[in-house]
Amino acid sequence: MFHGSFSLRQGAAFLLGAGLLVGAATPGSAQPAGAGQTLASVKSKGSVRCGVNPGLAGFSFPSRDGTWQGLDVDVCRAVAAAVFGDARKVQYVPLSAKDRFTALQTGEIDMLARNATWTLTRNAQLGINFVGANFYDGQAFMVKTSSNLKSVNDLKGASVCVIQGTSTEKTLADYFNSRGMKYEAVAFADADAVAQAYLGNRCDALTSDQSQLTAVRSQMAEPAAHAILPEIITKEPLSPAVRSGDDQWANVVRWSFFAMVEAEEIGLSSKNIRSLMETSADPNVQRFTGRIDNFGPMLGLNKDWAVQIVEQVGNYAESYERNITPIGLARGVNRLWKDGGYLITPPVR
Repeated sequence: MFHGSFSLRQGAAFLLGAGLLVGAATPGSAQPAGAGQTLASVKSKGSVRCGVNPGLAGFSFPSRDGTWQGLDVDVCRAVAAAVFGDARKVQYVPLSAKDRFTALQTGEIDMLARNATWTLTRNAQLGINFVGANFYDGQAFMVKTSSNLKSVNDLKGASVCVIQGTSTEKTLADYFNSRGMKYEAVAFADADAVAQAYLGNRCDALTSDQSQLTAVRSQMAEPAAHAILPEIITKEPLSPAVRSGDDQWANVVRWSFFAMVEAEEIGLSSKNIRSLMETSADPNVQRFTGRIDNFGPMLGLNKDWAVQIVEQVGNYAESYERNITPIGLARGVNRLWKDGGYLITPPVR
C-alpha cells in the first residue's frame, strides 16, 4: 500500500515509502543462491544484503551520518547479529516500490525488509516467502485539520490523493463504491507527486498505510496541521521476505525476528540478557540463551545467536520505542498477544 518514496525539503524531508533461482550471489552479479545455499553465500560475502525503503521515518531511514535506523532496519541487523555475531554487517540496498520484489527475485538482495504487505498473490505468484509480520498496519486517510473532516464518512464527494496503479488505489475504489460514496481519485505515478499534490491543496485527503501517514506527518513543518482519520479500512500485515525455495534461510530470517518478540515476552532485553542468562532458573530463558537445548545448529548458527540479537539490537519493545514511538504512533495491535495485541511467536522449543 503506497509503498513508494518521496522527499520534501527545508526541514520537512521525508520519503514514503520470486520462482526458484539458482546460482551464488556475488557483489558484482545479481545471481541468487539456490535452495539451501543463501546462508553459505551470505557468510562468504561477509554481510547481509538487505533491501529497505529509501527513507520512511520510523521504519527505514538513513541518519545524517549515514547510519540506517528503523523498525525494518532492526530486522536486518538482527539477522546479521545471528549470522555473524555482528549487527553492523549489513549492506543496505534502498529500493523503490517498483523494484523491491524484482531485487529479491533476481538475487540482488538476500532479504527484503521494506514495509511490504503479505498477500496471497505475492506469496503464490512472485516466488516470495514472507517470514512473519513485524508490523500490523492498515490503510487510512490524512486530512488537514482546518478542513474539520472527522471521519471517512465525511469524505463523500471529496478528492483523494493516491498512487496510481497500486492496491491502495484499488482499495480506495472498493471502499467508496461499495458504500455508494462519490469521490474523485487524484492519482499520480509516484509518491513525490502525490505528496506535493496533497500539500498543494489539490486534494482533500491523502490515503496510505496508517504508519506511513504517521511517518509523513511527523516530518512535516507543522504536524498538528494534519489529522489521520480514525477508520482503518484494510488489514496490512507488513513482513520481511526472502526468496522461496530456501527453507534454511527463511528460518534464519524468521527466527531472528521472532527472537526479538520472544525476548520481550520472557523479559529479556539488551540491558539484562547477559546477567539473566547466567542467573535465571526460568527454562524459557535457559533455552533462549542456549544454556539448554542448543538450537543454533538447527538453523546453521552459533549457540549464542539469539543472545547476540538481543544484546546488539534489543527486543521488539526496545526497537519499537526507539523507532516508532518518536513518530507518534501508539503500539496498539502491535503489542504482545498477552497484552491484547497481535504479536505472537511459535514456541522456542
